[in-house]
Amino acid sequence: MTLPKRIAVTLPAGPRVADTLERVRWAEAAGYDDAWFADAGAPDALTTAAALAGISQRLRIGVAVTPVFTRTPAVLAATANALGQLLPGRFVLGLGASSQTMMIDWHGVDFDKPLTRVRNTALLVRAMLRGEKTNFDRDGLRSRNYRQEPLAEPPPIYLAALRPKMIEMAAEVGDGVIINLWPRTALPKILDHLRIGAERAGKDWRSVEVVNRAMVLVTDDKAAARERFRAAFAPYYANPVYNHFLDWAGHPQAATEIAAGWAARDRQRTAGALSDAMVDEIAVIGSAEECRERIAADAETGIHTQIIAPLPGAAPEATLAAFAADRFGF
Repeated sequence: MTLPKRIAVTLPAGPRVADTLERVRWAEAAGYDDAWFADAGAPDALTTAAALAGISQRLRIGVAVTPVFTRTPAVLAATANALGQLLPGRFVLGLGASSQTMMIDWHGVDFDKPLTRVRNTALLVRAMLRGEKTNFDRDGLRSRNYRQEPLAEPPPIYLAALRPKMIEMAAEVGDGVIINLWPRTALPKILDHLRIGAERAGKDWRSVEVVNRAMVLVTDDKAAARERFRAAFAPYYANPVYNHFLDWAGHPQAATEIAAGWAARDRQRTAGALSDAMVDEIAVIGSAEECRERIAADAETGIHTQIIAPLPGAAPEATLAAFAADRFGF
């Protein structure tokens, strides 16, 4: 089974919902295939996704990803039911564990057994979307006697993953796998574990869609772009989830230095642990043609859907325009 290659615009477009609606209008006119939300605060991704039903006629709308610790399975299933009706055949529910910083610090909730929680939430939400009456009590996640009207075509559930066990579980349980912030040298390992998980479930691994949020900047000043990436994402790699991932991905010295710099409250040391070569492994930076070539090459390696996410703080217009249908195609 060969899945199509897709190009997606990232959402939200900023703190104003109006800007997100305008970006979606533009992306649909520009020939993008998808629009995928991040879900990390205001404006709320799932609420805004509902607003797109009156804005977009063609784009597939996904969320990459909603943390499983912040909404109960019944809330997730009810929301997915509404979005499935508003965007029939065009909505993807992405679920993930998120990180210690967001869950413990922002939300004040425990970040306990994230793999188990993601797996159980996905199983329970899928059963709810099928209209099954719940009787679930496993690993601290419970639901009893909840039932909602099933949809003829319930939205698929994609799961976010970074390291081997989560990647394998995501491919086994999910309809797709969502990845991000990986060094290029790690992609073969990621895909190997995806294959293991899919085959464990008796799936053809080629039927499991891989969605990637690519950090991209079309620019003629690569040095400044690298500094922008460091400022935005070195703190990500200080978080234990991403720090362990960077270690596993083949950069243990950088992971150790980032953790030490962050513990010392030394942002310069933290950011400096990401060498130019490492930034270039993770981010897509350069001319429009260089960026298009990199996105196409990664797609050939095994990525099905590429979410074009301009680096934070940079003007996004040139980056997004470089992937309009009249300038880019797989």
